Amino acid sequence: MLPCLFKKLTGFDCLGCGFQRAFFLLLEGNISEAFTMFPPIFTSVLFLISLTIGVFTKSIIPQKVIVFLAFLNVIVMLLSYYFK
Repeated sequence: MLPCLFKKLTGFDCLGCGFQRAFFLLLEGNISEAFTMFPPIFTSVLFLISLTIGVFTKSIIPQKVIVFLAFLNVIVMLLSYYFK
């Protein structure tokens, strides 16, 4: 796993700390453990998939949907970080 540069420099978790581990847990099928590790994993993956599809197809997913998912992901990350 790649180390978090922000955490190494400051000693504090960043908004994305735990994403890598949660993503690999999700790939292994450990859905509840992935959510426990990083609650915004589902909104992050949904956003990244829609962004990838939007970039490569340019017409299937409207840009407004991608922007909405980005804002939703940031809000969920902030709430998760606050309650952590």
